[in-house]
Amino acid sequence: MIGVGDDGPLPAGDFTTWLVGIDAALRREADADVPCGSCTACCRSSQFVHVEPDEVDALAHIPPDLLFPAPGRPGHQVLGYDERGHCPMLGDDGCTIYAHRPRTCRTYDCRVLAAAGLSLDEPDKAPIARQVARWQLAFPTDDDRHDRDAVRAAAEALADEIPNVTQRAVAAIAMRDLFADPATRPDRAAVRLELRRRTSDP
Repeated sequence: MIGVGDDGPLPAGDFTTWLVGIDAALRREADADVPCGSCTACCRSSQFVHVEPDEVDALAHIPPDLLFPAPGRPGHQVLGYDERGHCPMLGDDGCTIYAHRPRTCRTYDCRVLAAAGLSLDEPDKAPIARQVARWQLAFPTDDDRHDRDAVRAAAEALADEIPNVTQRAVAAIAMRDLFADPATRPDRAAVRLELRRRTSDP
């Protein structure tokens, strides 16, 4: 079990194998398969949890007074956090609605930050930053190393476009195909254009 106080290295799997799983999660085809153990860092780091209108089961298990309208997203809601920065659905033994948790929680994987070579500097995100520092992704094949290089090149190229570090890491994974060949990597204008195209697609 991964306890709150643990700080040793944590095996995170082979990079390319992990990418296949996180791609499926980001496409909403599966939940993220994260070996969290007893870690609740993401539940204790002052995070807003986006809840979409079609998440009937999650909405039925979250007290309505804990939900607020999502800015600029009619019909969407966010679950906030308490004065400690903890999700209000977090109990002493973990998530109290785990089987009914929102899609945001189901697809969250803090290994995206380790994969993209990014870190969180905000004090309220320290629990996640500590967990990210523990992940040890493996690169046993050329494919693993090639995929890592593409993701990290994408993350670097997106630095000026996406200030939010976690969102940048996710975008880097989604856009790594543009950076697969070091000889044909896009310039800043092309990155901006492609990002705009992908984020405006339905």
